[in-house]
Amino acid sequence: MTPDERDGTPDERDGPGTGGAATDEELLARAGRDASAFEPLVRRHSDALHGYFARRAPGAADDLLAEAWLQAYSTRHGFDAARGPVRAWLFGVARNVLSAHWRRTERQRPGRLGDGRDDPWEAVDARLDAAAVAPRLCALLTELPEVERELLLLVAWEQLTPGEAAAVVGIPAGTARSRLHRARNRLRADAPLKLTGDLA
Repeated sequence: MTPDERDGTPDERDGPGTGGAATDEELLARAGRDASAFEPLVRRHSDALHGYFARRAPGAADDLLAEAWLQAYSTRHGFDAARGPVRAWLFGVARNVLSAHWRRTERQRPGRLGDGRDDPWEAVDARLDAAAVAPRLCALLTELPEVERELLLLVAWEQLTPGEAAAVVGIPAGTARSRLHRARNRLRADAPLKLTGDLA
């Protein structure tokens, strides 16, 4: 897999007959007639979707990824570009697959998002600092309403824009921005650390 394929940048092989690069939307439209057009989408977005699953259900990430791709392929005709880009639609499919997984396994959303106790590199100073605050930060995240937490994690971990995250959870972009702002303010008020990056 090339770096271009990993980061979602169109590659020349995906383009229509003219040799130009095809967008995700063009590929999904072509996949309705030609199943092979779906393959570049899988190459482009598998790493990001696998990361989404691995952070939420580590033991089942590979199976959930496969299930998400099957679901995305079988529902590709239902994609509506007016509701957001293909990437956001794929994360919406992934979110639904994950919710179904939790229902099947009769488990609720995990109470902790990872506490660092199984990290083999705890001796590294940066990791130790993170491990010291991780339990409190995870507790704060689990106290957020589900939609606010999901928006925050989609933006911070999955690098979606607030508009794309809104499409994933099925709310208007303006509502997503205000809920994201509220979630960040709650974390800032209660967090025992200086938040940086997309969490801040």
